[in-house]
Amino acid sequence: MRFLKKVEEKVQRFKEVEKLLQDPEVSQDQNKVKELGREFRNLERMNALYQEYLKIDSEKLEVKKILEDKTQSSDLTAMAKEEAESLESRQKSTVHEIEGILIQEDPMMSKNAIMEIRPGTGGLEAGLFAGDLFKMYTKFAASQGFKLEVLSSSMNDAGGFKEIIAGISGQGAYGKFKYEMGTHRVQRVPATEAQGRIHTSAVTVAILPEAEEVDVEIKTEDLRIDVFRSGGPGGQSVNTTDSAVRITHIPSGLVVSCQDEKSQLKNKQKGLKILRARLYEKIVNERNAEIAKQRKEQVGSGDRSEKIRTYNYPDGRVTDHRIGLTIYNLEAVMEGKIGEFVEALFEDELANS
Repeated sequence: MRFLKKVEEKVQRFKEVEKLLQDPEVSQDQNKVKELGREFRNLERMNALYQEYLKIDSEKLEVKKILEDKTQSSDLTAMAKEEAESLESRQKSTVHEIEGILIQEDPMMSKNAIMEIRPGTGGLEAGLFAGDLFKMYTKFAASQGFKLEVLSSSMNDAGGFKEIIAGISGQGAYGKFKYEMGTHRVQRVPATEAQGRIHTSAVTVAILPEAEEVDVEIKTEDLRIDVFRSGGPGGQSVNTTDSAVRITHIPSGLVVSCQDEKSQLKNKQKGLKILRARLYEKIVNERNAEIAKQRKEQVGSGDRSEKIRTYNYPDGRVTDHRIGLTIYNLEAVMEGKIGEFVEALFEDELANS
């Protein structure tokens, strides 16, 4: 648990608050007692989880000694192996609960997310990889219990994407997906390559916190809404009604188009959801611009020009350049098993915050 220092600081504060609540001088100030009482209750669960983590760690060391002792009977060794697996499972559960508490401290982390995937350099091959990334994220979302819904998409002639935008709903969706924002680079022989040469292509992924109406007010008079007929790859018609919607937010100049649904109303609703998320991101970015300038190191900043990860097909490896983590199981990663990256990035952010 690389963010142990952060947890230890909170446990230390818990002990300090506990002592203050027992101080006779403090007890004379009822407002201070109430304030400290709230802080004590907020930190109490973290302290209990930390003690549980340490207890399990101690038990793991005892079990390890048994497993390393070659004089032990096979029955005892077998029991120790079972116990080791049980302890590992319990510790992971404890760590996840600790992570959950830390995530909840930032209300942004608990929000739903809007994911936007677009091909960068690499032409049709980049569009194909955009589709591969979308499949990867769909499987990861399902494994985390999140619901993923396509809000808008546009295909290229090779069957890949020119753009795909999806909503990811579930407690903590943004917190799980935010580390995916940036440029993803792929090195492989494209299906469009006849001579078997390895190409390098790129896809950008943007992850926005989904904004609620209380976060962003969109006035009807600030919108221009145009309707048009949906079109598929190559220009063919998707349907014969003017159901596609283009929404322009006049004050900001932001434009959103949606054409996936046959219903104009549904396309409008999806378009407004995307627009609200983009406006919210704009507001948050402007609010944090000065802070961002002052930070010497930005972990997972979401700079879309930054190559955050490389997927190397010939070597079967995936490398996250922000933390220097390489996994030699590209096939599993593309099947949505990106949890190791997400957890490592989360821990790294906590350790550096």
